[in-house]
Amino acid sequence: MRFFLLLTILLLLLAKVTAEEWAGADEQAEELIKEIHPNYEPWFSPIWEPPSGEIESFLFSLQAAIGASIIGYILGYYRGKNAQNT
Repeated sequence: MRFFLLLTILLLLLAKVTAEEWAGADEQAEELIKEIHPNYEPWFSPIWEPPSGEIESFLFSLQAAIGASIIGYILGYYRGKNAQNT
């Protein structure tokens, strides 16, 4: 139990330190486009933007968790179905 607590704290600290290295690809692409074509104007803007970066990261993580759960369920379902047939 103590090992997992220390591992969790270590991972949280590591994520905090390297958070800026993981900046969103959208921001990096926008900066690159502005360098290549300074007069470029975006033709689309998002309908809703999360109020903070933490909420945006949370929603992204939630989306990834839901997707992984669905994929895991489907793989488990077909594995169980194949196990019943053999």
